[in-house]
Amino acid sequence: MRYTSEALGRIQPSATLAMTSRVLDLKRQGVDVIGLAAGEPDFDTPDFVKEAAIEAIRQGKTKYTNVDGTAELKDAIAAKFKRNNGLAYEPAQVSVNVGGKHTLFNALVATLDVGDEVVIPAPYWVSYPDIVQFAGGTPVIVKAGVEQAYKLRPEQLEAAITPKTRWVILNSPSNPTGAAYTIDELKALGTVLERHPHVWVMTDDIYEHILYDGFEFASIAQVCPSLYERTLTVNGCSKAYSMTGWRIGFAAGPLWLIKAMAKLQSQSTSNPCSIAQAAATAALNGPQDFLKDRAIAFQRRRDLVVARLNAVPGISCPTPEGAFYVYPDVSGLIGKTTPNGLVIENDEMLIGYFLDEGRVAAIHGGAFGLEPAFRVSYATSDALLTEACNRIEQVSGALV
Repeated sequence: MRYTSEALGRIQPSATLAMTSRVLDLKRQGVDVIGLAAGEPDFDTPDFVKEAAIEAIRQGKTKYTNVDGTAELKDAIAAKFKRNNGLAYEPAQVSVNVGGKHTLFNALVATLDVGDEVVIPAPYWVSYPDIVQFAGGTPVIVKAGVEQAYKLRPEQLEAAITPKTRWVILNSPSNPTGAAYTIDELKALGTVLERHPHVWVMTDDIYEHILYDGFEFASIAQVCPSLYERTLTVNGCSKAYSMTGWRIGFAAGPLWLIKAMAKLQSQSTSNPCSIAQAAATAALNGPQDFLKDRAIAFQRRRDLVVARLNAVPGISCPTPEGAFYVYPDVSGLIGKTTPNGLVIENDEMLIGYFLDEGRVAAIHGGAFGLEPAFRVSYATSDALLTEACNRIEQVSGALV
């Protein structure tokens, strides 16, 4: 007898959350393990955001709100898109959700039918293909390897589009690679999409404020105005404002799509937490200068990790433009043998070896659709990153 739905059977548990849970379990057991798996800033939520939440509680803002966001938060989001991205959205075109993952889930489940295709460049965030499959759609995975800086090329996009294509998902800066599209690269992809008016664009911009070396962020609807009416611009408070636990994601797009997402949300979560919404409003409307300071700290950590990993024979680590991840290629370690005589056949085995022998937790590249590689989150202290790299270097050097 089958107890769960076919839809549930089409998806897998999140590999990133599974590894994070494993690390927490090991730490509770007293194991000295360094977790580089979680995509979570180690900085605290800014004090002025916390105070806004406390004040909201004092004022009794503890009741239901509009299903997809308070008027105050929608106004703040619309102002953010205008200020940061040059995109004009009315508050009615804004959807507020229980985290960025929920935003993506709502949009895909509200629009996909069985047989619909979604183009997803790989490496991809682990949830993209699973949400598509849950909704009954078909992920069309396009490999964008290290030789092309982990970015989708226009000719690849052209080749992937069929009459069944409903969406293409773009994530810049990327989780898991940190790669970011330049304005010219986005325009080139936009030129392809202009030839296919039946394809919609979902752009995941959650890491837009975490950029390095003067890189200029752009979103595709901003640089390709012809795509504005068929683009869902997704963002949130989790990464830039260190509000992962507050669970506020948001998006802006065509009014019909925002209404469809609200309809679905009305029968699932209903409104996001009222207190979290008040905090998010303060985050978006308040001072933004601390974002640059945090980006500087992340860049220092990036440089540390890239340099250390590139010094390990068998590991090749590109320098990302943004986010707080590196995605090193480990082709040179596959096929080697551990001191215990185990042959490392793939990157999942390598990550298991790093955890068992080095007590360093990362995520294998297979979870992101492109291997052999692994993802390191450097959203932790310089001291822990240094020690983690020491351990990776030691156990990698033990392979023969």
